[in-house]
Amino acid sequence: MILEREREAVARYGRRLLEAGLTTGAGGNLSVACRQEDRVAISPSGMPYGEIGPEDVPVLDGKGRIVEGRRRPSTEWHFHLALYRARPEVGAVVHTHSTYATTFACLEREIPPVHYLIGFAGRRVPVAPYATFGTEDLARCVVAAMEPEVNAVLLAHHGVVAVGADLAAAFTVAESVEFVARIGFQAEAIGSPRPLPADEMERVRRKFRDYGRPPPGGGI
Repeated sequence: MILEREREAVARYGRRLLEAGLTTGAGGNLSVACRQEDRVAISPSGMPYGEIGPEDVPVLDGKGRIVEGRRRPSTEWHFHLALYRARPEVGAVVHTHSTYATTFACLEREIPPVHYLIGFAGRRVPVAPYATFGTEDLARCVVAAMEPEVNAVLLAHHGVVAVGADLAAAFTVAESVEFVARIGFQAEAIGSPRPLPADEMERVRRKFRDYGRPPPGGGI
């Protein structure tokens, strides 16, 4: 089985999406790129995450053709491949329908930086215009909204797309976006929260570049 490690990761993080409450049933999708082989392992279409095993995860080439797998790829494979082409540093994509972030998406409103953890996604979380799911039009909208230094976008009336160097990083972005969306929603229900200023968000972004990495020269 080719890309066994990547396919196992897709199956495992699909279950984590459910456990974290970032989606339900078969909603959303996720993928991992193997750039050396120009291959992408992506979640299958319409299959509940709790039932997906590595063998159920299809592998696509850079043009979207199935290289291996017994199931159809996610209908959103267009924007997954488009993001890998547009952002060479991206190694994984996670798309969710998480409740609070999708609420902002349905209002076509950016999530305000009321909490510094939005820094995992960038200084802001832009909103991509609405386009029908599973289309190349949606792929173009996603790529256009995913500016440099932006790791997440809201899809108007749809959900969230997050990217990262690997699935762990992309999952963290998606989880952080949902957390801050919930905080923003609840804060607005009580009063008028003040967003963190742009210079502070830039400091947060710089600190997050080394977050979770070992210190220079190793260390304990």
